[in-house]
Amino acid sequence: MELRIAFPTNDRLNVEEHFGHCAEFKVLNTKGGEVVSEEFITPPPHAPGVLPKFLGEHKITTVITGGMGAMAINLFKTQNIDVILGATGSIADNLNTFLDGQLASTGSACSHHHGDHECNH
Repeated sequence: MELRIAFPTNDRLNVEEHFGHCAEFKVLNTKGGEVVSEEFITPPPHAPGVLPKFLGEHKITTVITGGMGAMAINLFKTQNIDVILGATGSIADNLNTFLDGQLASTGSACSHHHGDHECNH
């Protein structure tokens, strides 16, 4: 199975836990559980509904991140993109755990109220 997995990141090494505030996405292309290529893509400015469409246009199949709002999760579903929440730390560690079938969504959706960007975990 071929996957295009996107990790939000600000340093190219670690998962940015708040999805909408990343500098770029590390995209790993996998086939049969092995990474065949990787690239970095810069997202457009954060606005409601923009990132799911952007990643859908880049043929992303899975997003692995710390947290995101419930509306964003639903928009990713309309793009046929799986969302895994609760990721922290190294992208490499999270990728290996995911490819081993051991990474499950452990986070919860973020609640945003009037510009507040705190996540409820």
